[in-house]
Amino acid sequence: MTKRYANLALSYAIVAMIFGVFYREFTKFSHFTGRTNLSFLHTHYFVLGMFFFLILLLVEKAFSFSDGNTGKLLIVYQLGLNITGLGFLLRGLSQVLSTELGRGMDAAISGISGIGHILIGICIVLFLLKIRKRAV
Repeated sequence: MTKRYANLALSYAIVAMIFGVFYREFTKFSHFTGRTNLSFLHTHYFVLGMFFFLILLLVEKAFSFSDGNTGKLLIVYQLGLNITGLGFLLRGLSQVLSTELGRGMDAAISGISGIGHILIGICIVLFLLKIRKRAV
């Protein structure tokens, strides 16, 4: 499982760097100088992607907490992270492109991000409970 955590950390580091470059170049190309949610993609993918999986790798080495359900939990966590990323991307693109969103679309984008954050939060708590169970 440690190899899987290392591979996920590497993958999310690459995705974070891609989003960082995209944010910088897309806003420069669009002559956008204000604040945009695109800037959050870079940090979210570094912290909730790369750093999270690096920490899981270290904790796995120390406590061997992974079991048969860990793979399912990883999938749900990654779904939550990428759903959150999609919400940030949609909101950020609309901000940079000065797209006027209707109330329904605005609420839908907020809902997408909210669902992603909820999934991430639930999975973090479940991971912590698994770790606590093995640490005792």
